[in-house]
Amino acid sequence: MKNLKNPVVLVLDNIRSLQNIGAIFRTAEATNVSKIYLTGICGQPPRKEITKSALGAEKFMEWEYVKDSVSLIKNLKQAGYFIVSAELDKKSVNFKKAEYQFPLVLVLGHEREGVSKEILDLTDLIVEIPMLGSHAKSLNVATAGGIIVYEIILNSKF
Repeated sequence: MKNLKNPVVLVLDNIRSLQNIGAIFRTAEATNVSKIYLTGICGQPPRKEITKSALGAEKFMEWEYVKDSVSLIKNLKQAGYFIVSAELDKKSVNFKKAEYQFPLVLVLGHEREGVSKEILDLTDLIVEIPMLGSHAKSLNVATAGGIIVYEIILNSKF
C-alpha cells in the first residue's frame, strides 16, 4: 500500500539557520507532509549542517528551492491552498483554536524577522503559540513549526 502524504506543505521564508532547516526536514518527514519549499536565503541540501539535524530525512522529503517566496505563495493560493503563517501578530490566533482548511500551506519565517509582511498580507490565517513564561516571547522556528504541524495533522480530518 502506498503511503499517502498529508495535504500539508511547508514554506520556509528566509530561514537562515541550516540546523533549523534540517530539524524542519526531520519533522516534515515524521509528519508525512507533502513537500517543503525553501525560499530566499534558505540553504539547501546537501549540506552537512542540514543533514546533521535532519538525520537523513532530507533524502526522503520532496523539496524545492524557489527564490521569491511571495510569488510562490501567490501561486499556491491560486492553486487552492489555504495559507497559514506562524507569526506573532495583532491578527494571530491561538494555533489550537484555529480552524484549518485543506490543502494547507504552513509558512515559517526568518528567525529574527519572522514571516515577511508581503506574505502576511496574502495569508488566510495567522497562528501563534501562547508563551507561558515571563521572558521568552517566542520559540525557535523549528520547535514552533513542529508543534504547529503536529497539531494540524493529528487533530484534523482530511
